[in-house]
Amino acid sequence: MRLGINLGYWGAGMDGDNLAVAQEADRLGYDVCWAAEAYGSDAPTVLSWVAAQTESIDVGSAILQIPARQPAMTAMTAATLDSLSGGRFRLGLGVSGPQVSEGWYGVTFDKPLARTREYVEIVRRAMSRERLSYEGEHWTLPLPGGPGKPLKLTVHPEREHIPLYIAAIGPKNLEQTGEIADGALLIFPAAEHLEDTAIRYLRAGREKAGLTMDGFDVCPTVPLAVGDDINALADGFRPYTALYVGGMGSRRQNFYNQLAQRMGYEKEAAEIQDKYLSGDKDGAAAAVPHQLIDSTTLLGPVERIADRMQAYAAAGVTTLTLAPAGLTLDERLAALRVGTGALERAGLVS
Repeated sequence: MRLGINLGYWGAGMDGDNLAVAQEADRLGYDVCWAAEAYGSDAPTVLSWVAAQTESIDVGSAILQIPARQPAMTAMTAATLDSLSGGRFRLGLGVSGPQVSEGWYGVTFDKPLARTREYVEIVRRAMSRERLSYEGEHWTLPLPGGPGKPLKLTVHPEREHIPLYIAAIGPKNLEQTGEIADGALLIFPAAEHLEDTAIRYLRAGREKAGLTMDGFDVCPTVPLAVGDDINALADGFRPYTALYVGGMGSRRQNFYNQLAQRMGYEKEAAEIQDKYLSGDKDGAAAAVPHQLIDSTTLLGPVERIADRMQAYAAAGVTTLTLAPAGLTLDERLAALRVGTGALERAGLVS
């Protein structure tokens, strides 16, 4: 199993440290550094900045939002980043959610699976440098009856095939991801539930495409906090978990809340959402079960983290992306070193 890091969103208050974190991960042999975007910082700018100041670690978008860009622009960005980084770019895509898609980008959040499939097909065609033409339900290239003509990408990516990942949570999205992508970006992964909540759907998609799980990258993001007081460490992630389970999306459409329900927290997920949407964020955080936090994070001393890493590897994770927590840069860098030490202790270094 490989290790990655996730820098999260730029502008979250740790910007001055994030480059140092990426550089330390590079020095320690981490496989990939991911950056996110929502409605603040964009991922490509951050990734180009990190790639220019690191040597061997891959840089990946987790995610580029599908409603934010036309697919041809995403292909241009991917090809440019791959060229500038010397073949170190990984393209992660996702539909985002209804609030961001419609509220920030003005793009109707409908038929997300069909949109993703068409988007991926167009991006792959463009990155392969064939003349681009496409007829689908959501995109038609060139537009009919006008002056447009099929064009070919002028930038040469460093590699013929840039790895393409999709952020997936729901069963249908997971199955499609297994069918059309090279990897899956997962969130809130509990090792003991991973087969039922994700892997079996990814496997079904691979089988649908006549493929196996060999070579497919199962890549969840897991917060990491080092220390001996497990309860105190878990409490530090209560606001984060409550935000996603309670507030990311509407009452009717919250993918993270639905995931918590599939892990057996139906009653608790409803309570968290009720409190969060009513404005009681502290109450929502207090309602998050300790076990939900503990099972979806890496908490404790190196020995406990190593045991959890073994569980993730046994569940089918191939790249474990860490989000190292800490109040200071030194604490975050120390957490990265604990991550590599735990991987070695678990006997998972390839």
